[in-house]
Formats: sequence, C-alpha cells, structure tokens
Amino acid sequence: MRMGNRIGIFGGSFDPIHNGHLLLAELCRESLSLDKVLFLLASVSPFKIDKQPASNKDRTEMLRLAIGGNCKFEIDLREIERGGVSFTVDSVMSIAEENPGAELFLLMGADALADISKWREPTKLFRLVTPCVIARGGVGEPNWAALEPYIEPNRLEEIIRNKVVGPQIEISSFDIRQRIKQGKSIRYQVPYAVEAYLKENPLYRT
Repeated sequence: MRMGNRIGIFGGSFDPIHNGHLLLAELCRESLSLDKVLFLLASVSPFKIDKQPASNKDRTEMLRLAIGGNCKFEIDLREIERGGVSFTVDSVMSIAEENPGAELFLLMGADALADISKWREPTKLFRLVTPCVIARGGVGEPNWAALEPYIEPNRLEEIIRNKVVGPQIEISSFDIRQRIKQGKSIRYQVPYAVEAYLKENPLYRT
C-alpha cells in the first residue's frame, strides 16, 4: 500500500520553457505515479551566473501559460523569492520540511548528469530525493556512473531498473532563443500560448 505523497521536483531556468521540458515532466509523472510535479524556477543558476535570463516575471508567466490546464503541474517560486544563486539542495530541504512523509523525486535530463559533481552537496541532496534521469535527444542514455559516488549501489541499481523511458526530443532553450533572434519559427517547439507570448513581448530578439 502506497504511503504519503509522491512529489516530482523539476528545477531550471526555463528560459523559455519548451515542449521537451513538458514531455519529460509528464513521462516522469506517469511512470512514477507522481501526485504532482513542482516546476522549480531558478533565480540565478550556479552554472549561468554570467548569463542574464529573461526577467523573473516573463519566465514565470511563460511557465504559467505552459502548464495551464494540467492540475498535476505547479509552479514553485521559492528560489525567485529567495533571490541570489539557486542551489537545488537548499530548495529540496525546504520542500522536504514542508511535506513531511512525502517521497521526493528530482526530475532531470541526461545532460544534467555531466555537471553533477559540481552541484552543492550532492550526497546530501540524494539522501533527500531520488533522481529520475531521462534520456534526452542529442545526449542519449544517462551516464549512470556519475551518480555512483553519491548513491549506495543497491539503491542506484533500483533507480536504473525503474528508469523512465520515453521518446527523445532534441529541443533546447538555447536553440529556441537563437531561432527567435534569427526570426525563425518556433512553432511546435513551445506550447502555443508561450509562442503567442513571445510574439507579443520582445524577448530574445537582440
């Protein structure tokens, strides 16, 4: 019998959010029987300190438009409200405190594993949350060995055995920003409501 809530945590700059993000979140939600997925919007990513994302207001609004109508998806703005550089372990600790007894899952694309050794306190992080890593277009199968220093072997074997499998879509926020700058179409790469928002607002054009 299942006990407590199962919560997915999907962090990122979402600059902008695209259909690849949404597909990853939905595949993990379905495969892991998650009660909800929190889209944890980063204030400043520790890996993008020298890059200025779109404003918090614009990224929040695009995220709101993208997940509208899905009652299992929620926006989490704790990192925006906290300000400064966003560290996943701090946010996961906060979410765990607010949801005692909940089982937490960290949703991530295979590309995120490349920098896992540079994350703040990864061992502590993975004691609190189970990683859900999904293959991503252009990257392929996750490099599970990157998790070996931080997760005990038996638990890692179980994570790999229960991995989420789905179609790989090669879409990135960087490519979308470049296409907008070049005046190219982004149709079918982002939700229609996000596409309309980007047409009405001069983001990424210079």
